[in-house]
Amino acid sequence: MSGKRFEGYERFEFRRDGRILTATIAAPGPVNGVDALLHEELARVFTDLQQDPDSDLIILTGKGRAFCAGGDFDWFKEQIADPATFRAIGWDAKRIVTSLLDVEKPVICRMNGAAAGLGATIALLCDIIVADEKAVIGDPHVKVGLVAGDGGAVIWPQLIGFARAKELLMTGDLLTAAKAAEIGLINHVVPGDQLDARVAEVAGKIMANPRWAVRWTKTLANMPLKALASQLMDASIGYEMMSNVTADRAEAVNAFIEKRPAKLTGE
Repeated sequence: MSGKRFEGYERFEFRRDGRILTATIAAPGPVNGVDALLHEELARVFTDLQQDPDSDLIILTGKGRAFCAGGDFDWFKEQIADPATFRAIGWDAKRIVTSLLDVEKPVICRMNGAAAGLGATIALLCDIIVADEKAVIGDPHVKVGLVAGDGGAVIWPQLIGFARAKELLMTGDLLTAAKAAEIGLINHVVPGDQLDARVAEVAGKIMANPRWAVRWTKTLANMPLKALASQLMDASIGYEMMSNVTADRAEAVNAFIEKRPAKLTGE
């Protein structure tokens, strides 16, 4: 890819089609799980996408069969063993949310597969979400003993209301793409072989409009979300850090890895 701005990324691939730039999450493993390096790259990629002079619209997608299915369990175990590693990512965790909301260019999420946890947050903070009908989306932080602090508590209630959002955040349930569209969580659901065509259709409609009218309309629409993120993210990350050091956090992760029911104590 031309230009030096996107050189050095190891967890993203980039492709241009005219003034449309596709950023593809391409982490090791089958589901684009978030490890330390992907987390660090997520904290700066949206700034680089905003500052890229050769694009007017961003498509964000995942490589393989998932969009981004949440945290990597090896990384979870490191964070439990050494909580300082969790504390160290707090600033980046906030920047992932705030920098994505700061992007003036329209961002379309091409949700090619599962979006869970932080992956779901990133998908939902995009402007328009077009999903493969086989995709699922949810925020199962609580199932692995964590507070949904990386943006889920910010965006879910704004899209589907507090009653539905709190139920889904507290149960950790996953939704089919069809159900997510039905309740207004995402925009479009299509068969997998029609995903690119629908994304291109939506992108084409946006690109046919004057650039600055589009960008600044989006900027205005995002202002309440940016204000809300500013209100909540410090506390969100703080609560999530506290939940990382609980006994039930360690037990939930070990039980998931060992494929057994968790023996929770409430501690």
